[in-house]
Amino acid sequence: MEALKNFRISLGLTIQEFASSIEISKSLYEKVETGIRKPSREFTTKLKKKYPQFDVNIFFT
Repeated sequence: MEALKNFRISLGLTIQEFASSIEISKSLYEKVETGIRKPSREFTTKLKKKYPQFDVNIFFT
């Protein structure tokens, strides 16, 4: 998911740092970022709570 990757990079965070910031595993985050796995409700909830400026609706289009 290019938008998620670009957002992470714009924050200047590594994959590990970003995953830790939303309290998920690095492995899960990498799978979502690369499009291997769709984000779960828990993932989107944690992401929205930590980074409300990110539009999680992009996952549902």
